[in-house]
Amino acid sequence: MRAQRVVIGVDSSTQATKALAVDVDTGEVLAGGRAPHRVSTGDARESDPLRWWHALSAALAATGWAEHARAVSIAGQQHGLVTLDAAGDPVRPAMLWNDVRAAPQAAALVAESGAADWAARAGSVPTAAFTAAKWRWLTEHEPAAAVRVAAVRLPHDFLTERLTGAAVTDRGDASGTGWWTPTGYDTELLERIGLPVEFLPAVADPGVPVGSARPGTPLRPGTLVAAGTGDNMAAALGLGLTAGLPVLSLGTSGTVYAVTRGRPADPTGTVAGFADALSGWLPLACTLNCTVAVDRIAALLGRERDAVEPGGDTVVLPFLDGERTPDLPYAAGLMHGLRHETTGGQLLQAAYDGAVYPLLTALDEVLRAGGESDDSDVPLLLIGGGARGSAWRDTVRRLSGRPVRIPVAEEAVALGAAAQAAGLLTGEPADAVARRWRTADGPLLEPLPRDDAAMERIADTLRNAGPLFDAAPGRP
Repeated sequence: MRAQRVVIGVDSSTQATKALAVDVDTGEVLAGGRAPHRVSTGDARESDPLRWWHALSAALAATGWAEHARAVSIAGQQHGLVTLDAAGDPVRPAMLWNDVRAAPQAAALVAESGAADWAARAGSVPTAAFTAAKWRWLTEHEPAAAVRVAAVRLPHDFLTERLTGAAVTDRGDASGTGWWTPTGYDTELLERIGLPVEFLPAVADPGVPVGSARPGTPLRPGTLVAAGTGDNMAAALGLGLTAGLPVLSLGTSGTVYAVTRGRPADPTGTVAGFADALSGWLPLACTLNCTVAVDRIAALLGRERDAVEPGGDTVVLPFLDGERTPDLPYAAGLMHGLRHETTGGQLLQAAYDGAVYPLLTALDEVLRAGGESDDSDVPLLLIGGGARGSAWRDTVRRLSGRPVRIPVAEEAVALGAAAQAAGLLTGEPADAVARRWRTADGPLLEPLPRDDAAMERIADTLRNAGPLFDAAPGRP
């Protein structure tokens, strides 16, 4: 009998580290582990990278397979700025993707050379989320910290390096920095923000080990380690996506993306022109406010998260942390159209609508940016924590008017990382591993009639509320 081959895929997300032990041959999830992170509140969104390392160790150990896994891969939240000193220790807490303090720096970068130039070179127009804007913020606001920096990493790079000693990243996660291009790092863009290229990790090729686990880690020494990637790229791998199949992910953030054959370069900035973790592309639109924001509205109303009611003409835009799509970093939440007869359940439903609307309106642009056509008969894959909630599912179906498939397999990011690790053993591309595992299988929900009236109400409110969003209370 052939010995069982097991790999571990890791998702180091904003809120927690999750690890899955997966059978290479069958795709069966054998065990999981989870450990929480801590994120600061207020204007800053920061975490201590060493806590990620401790969480990684705890999550790996909790699977029960850390000593037996053949290979491991780590996927992590995109964009975060991790700054290390000459000894490899963090200089300061990591600035996370949803920290919008760098909005003025992002605007300045775009003003200096133009949105079209950024899109053509880096694939994306920088926003406050991008690492390039965060680095400039650091040099302007904390120069004493900046001069101590000897290395800059993304969250998944940091963890891979602690595990193996290898300073490496991958093309997918690197494409979210604002300084990576298909031919490598753009030294001119790096000069604009004052970041030495020597501070950056090497970009590894897909499908090859970048090192092995060192002694003293939770893994057996010598365990193969893959390059890893960003969380959205890993989710695309974990679903085994083929070109043009759209995905809507409902988590702390909301994202809509698709693997495409063409390289995206959207000068409007709506679509981020990311690379995928293989050799293709992953145009993506992202909102800052998704499940957590709607849960907060539910808590304010004193209702359970699924206690929605139909009807009403109220618009709720739950931009509690500013917003990225649309690009409104100073926005606060907005309710418009309240009446005496408006119920709490209708307000909550309006919050769901307001969170889903920007994702659906970006879908056509995502596909177009990568040269793919949108077929409304093709099911929309719905993933993330929100995909398990009936109110989220029904809202997506009602506002999109298209069929929705809910993959049974959970934790697509960790599964994608596991597929990367499995590919090191089998020689298969990671997406082919996931298709063999049938990770995207799940129930198909028929479309509901498209609620054009709700979509138009939200569009009208956004058009008319610009001045309020540009000068939200409590923002500079």
